[in-house]
This record gives sequence, structure tokens and C-alpha cells, in this order.
Amino acid sequence: MPLSDLLEEVRARPLPRHVALIMDGNGRWAKARGLPRTEGHRQGALAAERLIRFVGNEKLFPYLTLFAFSTENWNRPREEVEFLFRLLERFIREKLRELSEAGVRLSVLGDMATLPRSLKRSLSEAIEATKGNDTLHLTVALNFGGRWAVLEAARRAVAQAQAGELSPEALTEGAFQALLPTAELPEPDLIIRTGGHMRLSNFFLWEAAYAELYFTPTLWPDFDEEALLLALREFQGRTRNFGRVIA
Repeated sequence: MPLSDLLEEVRARPLPRHVALIMDGNGRWAKARGLPRTEGHRQGALAAERLIRFVGNEKLFPYLTLFAFSTENWNRPREEVEFLFRLLERFIREKLRELSEAGVRLSVLGDMATLPRSLKRSLSEAIEATKGNDTLHLTVALNFGGRWAVLEAARRAVAQAQAGELSPEALTEGAFQALLPTAELPEPDLIIRTGGHMRLSNFFLWEAAYAELYFTPTLWPDFDEEALLLALREFQGRTRNFGRVIA
């Protein structure tokens, strides 16, 4: 089916508000081609760029979150980690003007304290430069983990309790959710994981309670516009009852 026809079909049905992507498979993509892992990450960055541009141009949904670097990824070889950070910094510097002109608002989700100083500076500048945009809310989950996020909320709850600002009775599910680092984001409607593994790998743990999960064997560098539309079409064919009985 031509991409234009698939796009028209997807547009004809309700679309998600927030899509989150676990971008997996860069290393395996490179290994299958006899290339260094760094080339897989480079191609993965190009895939991310294509998807951001496509979603923004077509206005498919207003919130897109990319899981770029987990709290566990620090266990990778230092050279690979440093390459990933340089790649992200270069992408931000080279594409900031295009992102801003396209109405993309950039946010970062995760613990930025341990990131390289130059990367933090680039991220801060990009966040400030795009804060007034509203065509697409692009969130990069960087040094992020689902357990980290829940622990952060728990720490904030304890601090408020110690300050006399929060009682045990007031700590409802909604109150706790408001303390999460993800509080400003709508919960994801659809979480897509590429690369064939069927797990969340410490991504959105609290937030994924009622998200639809979509797993594909396609490695991230090969995940293109058609692959995204197919995932959206699959999402549109599901029934979401959020624990209720639908008559």
C-alpha cells in the first residue's frame, strides 16, 4: 500500500495523543552488516530525525517521547556512552533551528546532573529556545528509568510529609502521580518497542498502566514512516476499556 494511502487510512480513525518509543536494535543492526556499533547509533539518530519530522509535519499526535538513554546504559563501554552523548549534542545543535521553525517543543526527562557539561548546556539552550512551541511536544528520556522516576516521587512525598505539607491520608494515587517527573506529560496511549524484545526495560513503569504496547522485530534504524503508521493502525484496531466492562 502506498504511504499516502496508509496515512489517509490512519487519519480516518482516532489517533493517540501520546506515543512513546523504545528505540532498540542499533547495535544488532550494525553487527548484521559488519559495522561498528557507533554506525548503528548514527543510523538510529537519522531514523529518529525522520520520525520527528514526519510526526511534526503530518501533525499525527501532539506528544512524542523517545527513550534515548536509560539509567542502565551507563554499564555500556565508556567509548560508546561518550559517542552517544556527542551524537545527541551534535543533533541538537544542528537541528535546533529546524525543530524550532517546525513548532517542536523540546523537553528532557531524566536525571541531568551526571550528564556531560556541554550536553547539558546544549539541552538547556534548546529547551529555552523552543519553550513557546506547541505543534509537537518532543520529550527525550535521557538518563531516565522508571524506577528512578517512582523513587523521585517517593522522595518528594517524604520531603513534603517532613515539612508538614502532606499527610498520609492526602497521599492518593493522583497526588503521588503529580509528584512524578512525568507529571506534566499525558500518560502514553501507545508504547512502541523496536528490535524484537517484548519488555519495557525500566521505561514508563507507572505511566504504562493502561498504555497499549506494540512490539516489532524491526530494528530501530529500519523503523520508518510506514512502520510507524502500521503501529498506529494496529493501535486503532484495539479496544481500550481501562478496566471497565464495555457493553
